[in-house]
Amino acid sequence: MGCGGGTLFYPLLITLSVALITYNIIISANSPLKQDFPGSSTSSSDISIDPVIELPRGGGSRIRGKRTRLFHTAVTASDSVYNTWQCRVMYYWFKKVRASAGPGSEMGGFTRILHSGKPDKFMDEIPTFVAQPLPSGMDQGYIVLNRPWAFVQWLQQTDIKEDYILMSEPDHIIVKPIPNLARDGFGAAFPFFYIEPKKYEKVLRKYYPEERGPVTNIDPIGNSPVIVGKAALKKIAPTWMNVSLAMKKDPEADKAFGWVLEMYAYAVSSELHGVSNVLHKDFMIQPPWDTEVGDKYIIHYTYGCDYDMKGKLTYGKIGEWRFDKRSYDSSPPPKNLTMPPPGVAQSVVTLVKMINEATANIPNWGS
Repeated sequence: MGCGGGTLFYPLLITLSVALITYNIIISANSPLKQDFPGSSTSSSDISIDPVIELPRGGGSRIRGKRTRLFHTAVTASDSVYNTWQCRVMYYWFKKVRASAGPGSEMGGFTRILHSGKPDKFMDEIPTFVAQPLPSGMDQGYIVLNRPWAFVQWLQQTDIKEDYILMSEPDHIIVKPIPNLARDGFGAAFPFFYIEPKKYEKVLRKYYPEERGPVTNIDPIGNSPVIVGKAALKKIAPTWMNVSLAMKKDPEADKAFGWVLEMYAYAVSSELHGVSNVLHKDFMIQPPWDTEVGDKYIIHYTYGCDYDMKGKLTYGKIGEWRFDKRSYDSSPPPKNLTMPPPGVAQSVVTLVKMINEATANIPNWGS
């Protein structure tokens, strides 16, 4: 049991953390990123824009024949076997899809932001920036907190040529060339049904005060997939780090948001800096719930896919046929995974085919 001092300590810590976040946003406009805790941030815009709008259309502008809207794809990862095999598959398809798009593609470079603090043996295979992890114990067992801190370091220390950033994840497979969906100061993001700012208004008001406007200004997004201007992300990232750490130290926020806490922190930080997002539901699919690939750009294989041999989904029960990324947390999936039985969703069939193609062509797979 804790003592009375602990009861007073946590509210005081939360109050100080939120005050510091607000202070950073107000006074530190145009200041450089700093590698300390908490990180500095820049001032946010006072313009409030409804983020739920139609996706603007039209190609990117050109200067002397060169497209000016290239985006750089960045993926944060640990050095675990689990994250590493996913990154290798992801990068294989990134390269193949970008090459298929031809010279007009808006897909620029690629970086794996490795937040283990040390190089690994895949540095030559995948373009990699090595970021330092959070100090020991600061993530409280929630390793995702390393993501915003890794982005702060990468944005500070790297000369990124492109003007936009696509934040992606290891368990994303790019299906077709992605255009730059960001427009006119808006980011482009996938809306998640389980990010519900209105439902958690009481908690979020600690980090998004009433004078900023209605809590529904906060988009139902995480940081990924998101395409956002590089300059905007340099402002957002330190605040994202601060808000994530403050929420994790706040028992009420930690309980409310759980494993998606860092997603809420990004959504709040983006809006604090006046960066609203076009909510682009066709950005990606998530098998087995989304059954067709259609015109989507990314397959996100976060959920397990369990079926009986008649092709019926048996979610919640291990199927006679299954693919679940968590089955390969200590060793990568073997080459030539068994294909699903007839009747399984086309999205799942496509996912397995794409993983099989990658593992068949990536050198030294399984090493």
